[in-house]
Amino acid sequence: MTGERDEIAVVGAGLAGCLLACFLARRGHQVALYERRPDPRSGAPERGRSINLALSERGLDALRRIGLAEQVMADALPMRGRMIHPVAGAPGFQSYSVSGGRAINSISRGALNNALLEAAAKLPGVRIAFEHRLVGLDPATATMTFETPGGTVTAGARVVLGTDGAGSAVRGQLLAHGLVTESVDFLDYGYKELTIPPLGGDFALDPGALHIWPRGTSMMIALPNPDRSFTCTLFWPTHGTASFASLGSAAAIERHFAQHYPDLPPIAPNLVDDYQHNPVGVLGTVRCDPWQVDGRVALLGDAAHAIVPFYGQGANCAFEDVVELDRCLDECAGDWSAALPLFQRRRQDNAEAIARMALANFVEMRDKVASPVFRTRKRVEHALERALPGRYVSQYELVSFSTVPYAQVRRRVRQQYQVVGLAAAGLAAVVGAAVALGLRRRG
Repeated sequence: MTGERDEIAVVGAGLAGCLLACFLARRGHQVALYERRPDPRSGAPERGRSINLALSERGLDALRRIGLAEQVMADALPMRGRMIHPVAGAPGFQSYSVSGGRAINSISRGALNNALLEAAAKLPGVRIAFEHRLVGLDPATATMTFETPGGTVTAGARVVLGTDGAGSAVRGQLLAHGLVTESVDFLDYGYKELTIPPLGGDFALDPGALHIWPRGTSMMIALPNPDRSFTCTLFWPTHGTASFASLGSAAAIERHFAQHYPDLPPIAPNLVDDYQHNPVGVLGTVRCDPWQVDGRVALLGDAAHAIVPFYGQGANCAFEDVVELDRCLDECAGDWSAALPLFQRRRQDNAEAIARMALANFVEMRDKVASPVFRTRKRVEHALERALPGRYVSQYELVSFSTVPYAQVRRRVRQQYQVVGLAAAGLAAVVGAAVALGLRRRG
């Protein structure tokens, strides 16, 4: 235990935890990376758990800093826009960027986790302990208790960093000690995953787009995978007549999809089996305060601020947390007691900003993307971007294709809308005056 006291403990070897271990080892720290699961490199993913994610500029920026971006992007599938699938008629494409050249990237979640885990394992000073489930934490001494296949063990550390997801055991321990408060706002929606397999050895849909089936109060999306399949995710209400609870029998499932998603059954032969056997996941926003205690225990990523997935920014935001913590350690000369509070001050407003934008984007994706008004607004927005390059930039581009802080994005977009609104009002006034003058002259 004496040697352990010199380690930085990272609890949770998911995406954020593995990336954080790499950054800390690069700084010369001894790192202990604890994970409750067995080694994910030696097993198959759980059924119904997302196998891909959308990686954009914030996540790529973090990967570049440890030299992994090129490796990860080798298997990436760039998605340059949304493909909207109506109930009737042909799908329509909506570009994400004004140039049409920028893309978010569909990445295998498991492959990315494994790449980060391998990178961490190769670094000097990193040790990884799988099948270690945190069941106790003394925040005053940073002493942890784990359940393992061999029994209960204890371990100490200089600092404990919780990167163990929305259901964080580290956050749970801090709550039990009365050191943090939390709120969890669940949506009245859940999610279930389906699969579209390759068709004739190729993609059944255009792999260069994120596919959306907007249906007003519900929707489905599909992202391409490197094996030429698509992972579909249903986002439906959890209760009511058009919800997960309302469909039971195979016949009812087939009728519902034939009516509301008619282009799916012909390309999803396992639709009924997937629907009946894949679990329904919950969707919610986690907030807590503070994110750290006495410069000794802290939370990062979803453990501190889980968000709903509708902006594709969960992993990107968590990666940005790691970059910011690294920056704070630089500015504080490695003093954790100063760096951790600074990290929270720098990131908390940004986490709240993306949480709100993600909730708003859910409404946009399920209700608005198919409407003529929305399409017109996007055309106007792209026209403004072409007319005012660098001065007018859409919210989507700022979030997905830049590292402008999320809170700053929200402020900038509000200012842009105000300017555009004033300009539109001024133009309307000029046009109105011209029309009135013309009428008077004719009169």
